[in-house]
Amino acid sequence: MNEPSPLLVVVDAANVIGSVPDGWWRDRRGAAERLRDRLASDGVPAVAGPVDIVLVVEGAARGVESVPGVRVSSAPGSGDDHIVEVVASAGERPVLVITADRELRRRVGELGAEVAGPRSVRP
Repeated sequence: MNEPSPLLVVVDAANVIGSVPDGWWRDRRGAAERLRDRLASDGVPAVAGPVDIVLVVEGAARGVESVPGVRVSSAPGSGDDHIVEVVASAGERPVLVITADRELRRRVGELGAEVAGPRSVRP
């Protein structure tokens, strides 16, 4: 018997980082690395059980490397479009998208994903 796949958590890095005015705009790549590292150490506090975390980065944050516990996916263009592609490719697997972007929430919701806001992964 196959074990169910862990929840796929897709994090909209730009949206989560931009949700707190802490100077992230001076070092977008560094802000994405800090978010990645926090996710790797803390996971997603609101979710019990195993998760696979994908951090989607775009723009100046492209090229941030994956670490154990967090796979970083660099969007070749629009981060929102890339997140939709990641969700669509998950098939029947349960997916949680972390974003506050209304249009993105609508798009991934139509694909069956659950959505939570940035506070679910921000301290």
